[in-house]
Amino acid sequence: MISQQVKQQADDPLTRRNSVRWLVITGSILIAIIAGSTAVAIDTFRDRAMQSHQRELENALVLLTRHYEQEFADLERIEKDLSATMRIAGIDSPADFTRQMGSYETHLALKGKINRKATGTINLIGADGWYLNWTSSWPAPKLNVSDRSYFQELTKSLPGSDEEFVQGTVSRITGDWRLVFARRLNGPNGEFLGVVSRAMQPWQFVNFLASISLGKDSVFAVWHEDGTLLARYPQKEGLDGYKVKNQIILDHLKANSEPLTTINVSAVDHQERLTSIRRLNGFPLGLMASIPVDAALADWREQTKLMISAAAAAALIIVSMLFLIIRQIRRQHRAAQTLVTREKQRLDTAINNMNQGLLMFDADARAVVVNQSYLDMYHLPANAIPPGTSFRDAIRHHETNGVFQEGDVDSKCVVLVEEFKKRRAVTVDLHDGRVVHVLSQPIAGGGWVTTHEDITERHRVEERIAHLAHYDTLTDLPNRTLFHELLTQELGWVARGKQCAVIYIDMDEFKSINDSLGHPVGDALLKAVAQRLQGCVRSFDVVARLGGDEFAIVQTDLGDRDETIALVNRIYESIREPFECLGHRLLTDASIGVALAPQDGADIDQPLKNADLAMYSAKADGRRTYRFFEPEMDARIQGRRILEQELHEAIAGGNLTKGGFEVQYQPLLRLSDDAISGCEALLRWRHPVRGMISPAEFIPVAEEIGVIDKIGEWVLDTACREAANWPDDIKISVNVSPVQFRSRTLALKVASVLDRSGLRPQRLELEITEAVLISDDEAALDMLHRLRALGVRIALDDFGTGYSSLSYLHRFPFDKIKIDRCFVTDIAEVNGSPAIVQAVVNIAASRNMTTTAEGVETEAQKQLLRTLGCTEMQGWLFGAALPAAEIRALIARHRGDAAAAQASDFRLKPMAYLAIFAPRAPGTILNEP
Repeated sequence: MISQQVKQQADDPLTRRNSVRWLVITGSILIAIIAGSTAVAIDTFRDRAMQSHQRELENALVLLTRHYEQEFADLERIEKDLSATMRIAGIDSPADFTRQMGSYETHLALKGKINRKATGTINLIGADGWYLNWTSSWPAPKLNVSDRSYFQELTKSLPGSDEEFVQGTVSRITGDWRLVFARRLNGPNGEFLGVVSRAMQPWQFVNFLASISLGKDSVFAVWHEDGTLLARYPQKEGLDGYKVKNQIILDHLKANSEPLTTINVSAVDHQERLTSIRRLNGFPLGLMASIPVDAALADWREQTKLMISAAAAAALIIVSMLFLIIRQIRRQHRAAQTLVTREKQRLDTAINNMNQGLLMFDADARAVVVNQSYLDMYHLPANAIPPGTSFRDAIRHHETNGVFQEGDVDSKCVVLVEEFKKRRAVTVDLHDGRVVHVLSQPIAGGGWVTTHEDITERHRVEERIAHLAHYDTLTDLPNRTLFHELLTQELGWVARGKQCAVIYIDMDEFKSINDSLGHPVGDALLKAVAQRLQGCVRSFDVVARLGGDEFAIVQTDLGDRDETIALVNRIYESIREPFECLGHRLLTDASIGVALAPQDGADIDQPLKNADLAMYSAKADGRRTYRFFEPEMDARIQGRRILEQELHEAIAGGNLTKGGFEVQYQPLLRLSDDAISGCEALLRWRHPVRGMISPAEFIPVAEEIGVIDKIGEWVLDTACREAANWPDDIKISVNVSPVQFRSRTLALKVASVLDRSGLRPQRLELEITEAVLISDDEAALDMLHRLRALGVRIALDDFGTGYSSLSYLHRFPFDKIKIDRCFVTDIAEVNGSPAIVQAVVNIAASRNMTTTAEGVETEAQKQLLRTLGCTEMQGWLFGAALPAAEIRALIARHRGDAAAAQASDFRLKPMAYLAIFAPRAPGTILNEP
């Protein structure tokens, strides 16, 4: 495919030229887009900069307007205060006004009305134009302003007029330019009494204007509506009384209080400025703020430089990339020209050396390419199918060579051509036994190409894999997968009225043979058993190995149950004959379970399950026998599942007492003085429906389902808390399950319980069985040493009933050996076990261990155990397991009565004394864990 692409590129210069042209056009378009986008962005940013500064100017004017409107409103307040004063004083004529308003008291009153420096000078002028009073000094200067235009205007105004006049004038006292605010003072009937005025100097405006900065070269000004400049910041000489000539601004000041923003050339500094003006409400004044356009666009110019630089860099990058790409295209073109010849040579070499045979035909069904592998695969000569050979002639060569069967070549060619023009894969079996995989692929423009691969060996491997997937590698019997498939087919016949039997066979004691004699002997035995089982059945029955030492048989076309019994008997007769396996003569047997279909289920799972239940029932009944499935077997399994569920529910939430569990305590009697030396904690389960359930029933289930750890920890905690309330010399014994013992945290849990309960470690005795040590004795011995390090005593329970007790006694120094009840029951009989008990006592004494005999029920057993040297006893003779409250009472009574008997020197016979405090049920054996 790569060579074809290179060849096509090399042979098509027009394509190369078009590629370059399109690259140039694309690059030019990208550069144009960048330039246009940059221009639009620059223009947009300029508008945003101007709008931003316009908002800034207008906001500044809003602030100034609010300030000066409040400032200028003070004169109105003063005028109203004076009018109120005149009404109170009864001033109703110009003469009264002149007499009373020219007093020193009025001077002080006026000064009191000036509440801030910006207010300026307050003046009272009589109706004849002479100053009567002012706030600058006392007395008022001899000054007449009747010729001032504002005085004349106020004199001419309508009676009762409240209009305020504002005028810029030159002070006749100081010669300074100042702004005068004047209001008419009216009598009760509106007659003209005089004028109150306020004079403000330009610096009073400039001080506040200077506090507002809009940047370098910004200007603030106060204008009269007639265009007269009243104040300017920054100040400039010669501008006092300057008249603006911009009619648009004058018209706006007179007619509109909304801000107006324009761009104009300043007549003062001749700069193009962004100017905003706003009229003061209620006053013939306007405020102006401006900033040079150059200053407003300073940041924009920096942004413009950056954007132009970025656009130029992007355009340069595009040009550079186009240059590099076009140069690379030209290099590739030259390289492609060089590679064309080499690729053609390589193509021929590759085609002729490929493992698959290759044959290509054009749209006219004539050969285009044929490689050497194809000719070798079909044993054809080198020139058998030259280019141009028709498909019909090629097929004829195959028939002549004996690869294909002879027949109607024309009809065969028509069919094959139509098939090869479609994409498909077929597998062809040749006459010489080889298998060839043929893959056809249509090509553009008509024609097709086929590849031929000899897959004979792969086909054989796949058949072998398929066989291994369905057959057991050791016995070559059907495995579990194939067995299920065959059973499913047979159950289909069962649905049509037939019946069959599913037989599960489990070899008894096979593990011991495998472990003792080795796996080769075990494998030889399994193969021999498989051969004998095949000899017991009919040709259409199925024998399978399910795994390990389990076999299964499907007895098909079953007439009645007797036929299955006969088959089972034949199986037993066959496999009970001795086997010769690798020089060993072996005897074996089996447990067999049988389920019939459709009686015991007609779907695939039910017969298998029921046959398995029947087989385990045979094992439970002693092995070496067979059992047919019975519904009660399923009921036992269901009962087991219910027990598992109820155990989970009983311990749910962690409150085992609420779940019906309780700990009872069976006393241990010291045989030397008949004193209570300790108690064994025994778990009981009082089921709310089924009553008391035996520990022998629920403890194994709890171990299997993984809840014994939680139960055991609760028992340990409960027992230690109870024992902490007993006399300090009485020990508590607690059984530890093998499952608990496998936990690496057992020692930590024991330490935690001892800490919480306050019980001394020496008073706690943990009882373990040999099962704890069998699976992993090194780890178990390590745990025993960790428990011993805590100060806890360790007792070996059920001694003598396992396999390796003596070796464990040698490897770990136990504190106590408990003699199992099976050695105590017949100890007092003629053929009993006193010698075994004596041996155990001697072993324990030699290793500084104490002994406890379990299940003591008679006085004779007790006396004999005392004679043999046993340390302690427990059993129904002294007392059964009791609840916590009763065991505390028993300990108290036992000690109290013993003390009383010693004081009175009254001695009871030991068993009579015990009978008083621990009544028993003769002949009854306590169900101990």
